[in-house]
Amino acid sequence: MEEDNHYSFRTVNSPADLQKVFAVRAIVFIEEQGVSYEEEIDGCDYSSVHFLATMGNEPIGVARLLLFKDYVKIGRLAVRKAYRGQGVGKRLFSFVLDYVAQIEYQKITLHAQAYLVKFYEDFGFVRQGEMFLEAGIEHYYMEKQSG
Repeated sequence: MEEDNHYSFRTVNSPADLQKVFAVRAIVFIEEQGVSYEEEIDGCDYSSVHFLATMGNEPIGVARLLLFKDYVKIGRLAVRKAYRGQGVGKRLFSFVLDYVAQIEYQKITLHAQAYLVKFYEDFGFVRQGEMFLEAGIEHYYMEKQSG
């Protein structure tokens, strides 16, 4: 766990924390962005590494990491509306990237919502290919070589 001012960041290691992850994702993706429950809560959740940002006991941000043989895929990065614009997403994403560095994967991929491409470029990710729709939302494939 890492503390940053009054925010803390950790990997999810309990059913209670996983429920907090699902709650944040339901608020951001299902309620705010109109993603269907079936698309949001997919078959990958129980074989992924999840990350949780909290302020006190309040869950405020999440991310998910899928592990493959030759690469990892970061997804489901979300921060609740009341906590956006305060650097929570950047600090949470940095925490995830630090985790990836520790497990020594070289290739990191993600599907960036179109309005967040610059956010990921600031971390060294490169947009590749054309825009595509995922859950009815414009995305771009991005990747980065770590190390």
